[in-house]
Amino acid sequence: MYNLIIYIYQLGVAIYSLFNEKVRKMWRGEREAVRILREKVDPKAQYIWFHAASLGEFEQGRPLMEQLRREHPEYKILLTFFSPSGYEVRKNYEGADIITYLPLDTVTNARRFLRAVRPVMAFFIKYEFWYNYLHILKHRNVPVYSVSSIFRPGQVFFRWYGKQYGRVLRCFTHFFVQNQVSKDLLANIGITNVDIVGDTRFDRVLQIKEASKRLPVIEQFLASDGEVKSPCFVAGSSWQPDEEIFIRYFNKYPKWKLVIAPHVIGEDHLRQIETLLKGRKVIRYTKAADEDLAYLKDAEVLIIDCFGLLSSIYRYGDVAYVGGGFGVGIHNLPEAAVWNIPVFFGPNNDHFQEAQDLKANGGGIEVTGYEDFATYMNEFVSRPESLRQRGDAAGRYVKGKSGATPKILGIVMVGLNNN
Repeated sequence: MYNLIIYIYQLGVAIYSLFNEKVRKMWRGEREAVRILREKVDPKAQYIWFHAASLGEFEQGRPLMEQLRREHPEYKILLTFFSPSGYEVRKNYEGADIITYLPLDTVTNARRFLRAVRPVMAFFIKYEFWYNYLHILKHRNVPVYSVSSIFRPGQVFFRWYGKQYGRVLRCFTHFFVQNQVSKDLLANIGITNVDIVGDTRFDRVLQIKEASKRLPVIEQFLASDGEVKSPCFVAGSSWQPDEEIFIRYFNKYPKWKLVIAPHVIGEDHLRQIETLLKGRKVIRYTKAADEDLAYLKDAEVLIIDCFGLLSSIYRYGDVAYVGGGFGVGIHNLPEAAVWNIPVFFGPNNDHFQEAQDLKANGGGIEVTGYEDFATYMNEFVSRPESLRQRGDAAGRYVKGKSGATPKILGIVMVGLNNN
């Protein structure tokens, strides 16, 4: 049944690629993957394979790749993606020797791919369970690890009708899961090769913090009186439902400066944000360098209309809002929380362990609408000590969750060296 579904999906992707540029890139990349491997694979080298669905999973795998590269340069790194949003952004990543798409999970594709590269170890990040690839890897006695994985009772593996597909879990050498619930669920179906290590993304955000850069445009924007910094609210990866909440508040209470980094940077969306900012003095980041210093300091809202700056922008915030919680799910909460600032987010966060943890320790705040948001912001404005307490709680949480990377590599490298 699984293979039939994959072949139907493959046909659908082929047809849809005729009408959608993003899908066309994925379809073309998957078809070229084996050719790229045959051209680039060094037959004398040993490859460790990392597979990430998209950009978020890449960030979870990145600390492992980079520590492996530093400590075990005798191995080469193969990195594969499923989504164009991961591959197109990271196709020139210097931490991997070969980067390509992963062809769809048919038996033929899996055999051709694994013949071309023959990895000595494989890491599948978070939710990646490719049935045919994993069964072939197991048949070849290649160690395979599931990293930063998280399981829930409603997943197909734990339903009566998912027993056959659930066999894919027995292809893994070891699971490195995020929480006790995941370990218990796996134990209930007889899988005990499990360690709770947390999420490697916390190691990554701490790395990002250490490497963050100063942004003179932001600093000039916030310097309202000489070197005195204006209070700053940073909205990262925001969508329209998020923007309608916090912009409505700051239109009424304009003492804070706003930095808005929307998830979608398109002219229509940027103009939509500017329309919501009724009467506010707005400037876009890419235009800021063309303005004189006085105008930049006088502006009240700075819209980030380019990519790659958000992780460094959070350092300037007193409060953050991470978007996506009114859609499919919130974006990267630890990226903001690491800067010791309280973090707002929307209600669709049940599947995000970091959101549940931050709510529990007070560093994160779920809002379902304007009234929730206004209540908490009013508290921060009237009681700065509350803001500091929540911010400190957010920062402590991220620091306390770090360390998954060395734990994982300490286990897997022992296993590899013993083979």
